Amino acid sequence: MTILSDYQEEQQHQQASSFSFNAVLDPSNPLEFLESAFNFASQNSNLFKSDSAEKDIMVLVHSIKERTKAIAEEEERLKEARKVAEKEQEEKQKEKDNKLVPNEGNGLDMENYSWGQSLQEITINVPVPQGTKSRLVVCDIKNKYLKVGLKGQVPIIDGELFKAVKVDDCIWSLEDEKAISILMSKREQCEWWKSLLKGDPEINTQKVEPETSKLSDLDSETRSVVEKMMFDQRQKQLGRPTSDDMQKQQLMKQFMAQNPNMDFSGTKFT
Repeated sequence: MTILSDYQEEQQHQQASSFSFNAVLDPSNPLEFLESAFNFASQNSNLFKSDSAEKDIMVLVHSIKERTKAIAEEEERLKEARKVAEKEQEEKQKEKDNKLVPNEGNGLDMENYSWGQSLQEITINVPVPQGTKSRLVVCDIKNKYLKVGLKGQVPIIDGELFKAVKVDDCIWSLEDEKAISILMSKREQCEWWKSLLKGDPEINTQKVEPETSKLSDLDSETRSVVEKMMFDQRQKQLGRPTSDDMQKQQLMKQFMAQNPNMDFSGTKFT
C-alpha cells in the first residue's frame, strides 16, 4: 500500500511539473509570440532567475540564426544545382532534337550529294550532268579537307572533314558519266561521324544501324570495340547500365565483400 501511494505521489509530482503552452504565431509580429513564450517560461521555470539567463538566450538565438543561415545556404545551393542540371538536360535534349535520323547508309542525304559510312569508310555520291567526262572532275582529298566539283564551276563539296582520313587509301571514280563516287578510309576506324563536313547538319549516331553481317570481316580487337559500342548503344536506349557501369558495379560488390565491416548503407550503384 505504501509503494502504491509513493508511486501516485511521484506521478502527481511529474504531472504538476509539466505545463502546456498555447499561443498563435503571427508572422508579421513574431516578437509578440516570443514575449508570450518568455512570460510563460518566467512564470513556470527558473530560467530568468539565473544570472546567465540573458547569455544563455543569446547563445540560443545565435545558434538558431546560424542553423537558419546554413539551411538557407543549402537550399540555395540545391536550387542552383537543380538549375544547372535542368539547363544541362535541356541543352542535351535540344542537341538531340536538332540531330537528324541517318539515311540507310548511316549518313545523310544533302541537297547536292549524299554520304554514308561504316566504321572503317566514308562513301559519297555526287550526281553530275549526264555525259560528264573524268577530265572535268575536281576531287581534292586531303587529311582533313575535301573539295569536289567540276572544273570552272562552284565546288559541290568544299570544307573541313569531320575527322581525318587516310589519304593514300582514298579513291574516286566517275560512274556512268553521271555521278562521282568517292570512297575514303577513316583514320579512326572505331567512331561514327556525325557529319561529313564540320558545320554541316549532324546525325544522331545513336540511330546508326551497323551491318552486323560484316563484323566477321574485322580483326579481333576492332570487332570487340564494335560489339561493345553496339551493346552500350542498346543499353542506353533501354535505360540500362552500360558495360562500363556494370564493371564498376561488379568491382564495388567485390570490394564490399572483402570489407564486410565497412558501412555501405549510403552507397549508390550508378
